[in-house]
Amino acid sequence: MDLEGFAKRGLKRNDPEVESKLAMLIREVKDIPRERAEALARAVMQEAVATLHPRGDVFRLEQVGVSMGDFGIGSRGSGDFYTHKKIAEVIGQTSAVVDSRQLDDSGVVKAGDKFIVVTVDGMHSRLSDYPFLAGFHVTRAALRDIYVMGAKPVALLSDIHLADDGDVAKLFDHLAGIATVSELIQVPLITGSTLRIGGDMVIGDRLTGCVGAVGVSHKLAARKDARPGDVIMMTEGAGGGTVCAAALYYGMHEVVDETLNIKFLEACEALLKEDLAIHAMTDVTNGGIRGDAKEISYTAKVKLVFEEERMRRLVNSQVLEMLEGLKIDYLGVSIDALLIIAPPDEAQKISRTIRSVGVAVDEIGHVEEGTGAQLHMDGRFFDFEPRFREAAYTPIKKAIGQDAQRNVSEMTRLVDLAARNAVEKKRQFIKKIKGN
Repeated sequence: MDLEGFAKRGLKRNDPEVESKLAMLIREVKDIPRERAEALARAVMQEAVATLHPRGDVFRLEQVGVSMGDFGIGSRGSGDFYTHKKIAEVIGQTSAVVDSRQLDDSGVVKAGDKFIVVTVDGMHSRLSDYPFLAGFHVTRAALRDIYVMGAKPVALLSDIHLADDGDVAKLFDHLAGIATVSELIQVPLITGSTLRIGGDMVIGDRLTGCVGAVGVSHKLAARKDARPGDVIMMTEGAGGGTVCAAALYYGMHEVVDETLNIKFLEACEALLKEDLAIHAMTDVTNGGIRGDAKEISYTAKVKLVFEEERMRRLVNSQVLEMLEGLKIDYLGVSIDALLIIAPPDEAQKISRTIRSVGVAVDEIGHVEEGTGAQLHMDGRFFDFEPRFREAAYTPIKKAIGQDAQRNVSEMTRLVDLAARNAVEKKRQFIKKIKGN
């Protein structure tokens, strides 16, 4: 519960009872005397009043009236992909080899004759009550992002935020999940940060955080290098945090065990040991193959064609049965598979290498001249586009739906405005600070 946010909303609507309501809400979470709750509420109100209308240009924020939820940001659909393009515009031109403009899994800089690959992944928000699972899957996700760039992971870092009332056991359970993957794949966890969410201003026991990874490579396998004539290959996948969330919140808890593996990482380790001509790799993560296809097509300026039947066979049978039983589009969620784009004459060697470590793989499509993506299914070709949000895989996601609830064109115009405002503010303060 965000106490500061509650207080400021009450102040903005001139609610005379906001302080007393705040005291009651505090006692809903904290088992403390009424007098203590009232004292906390008064302190919150004092801080909220002091910061409601701060003076100075640095505090200025021109809100545009589009929320994260409105535009599907973080929901790995078309709204989220569009936002990532605007993020790249706000950051601007960089000296990196690969930066946010390429919509790749990681960023890359050159250090001498080596590429340094860096990534960060946020834990799945719905795994807050299951810290070990959250830590395990976010660590695996960060390592995936390093591997698919053709790099060898060398270090992990973590950032853990636990709300004020969270039991300290959650902290250590989460770290145990991270350390499990770290030890299995022998990449050390070397640093990190541990904080409370919002300090004293957020109560409850919500856990969030991220895991970052660093890798080193002499060559890259960035998405922008996919070429017409290449074949598309995919390994088997059983899902990660997304599949866990679906299984947990639909009461199909036994499916979670299917996700506890490091097959993706083992397949990548095997590939790194061989001298293979791989043009691009990615992990089938949130947004599913639909999202990956859109991003690769956009970055590499090519068209991707997929064979649905071949992809279906590579999804873990228990996971696929659950998803189809719940009417969740398996092509629109993370299935933790490795997607490889390579020249046709390398396919056999790639397959042999991956299968040597006990991981299934198959050719699932090819790359053509053009743009966009197509799905070949039941003898017909279909446009293969992501929805506004990723496939709805929990009850609340289904209640919200996969389509936009507001006019997308109008929201897009306002998102563009927000990005332009941010760029202008950046320029203003660069000029101001340099002038000093």
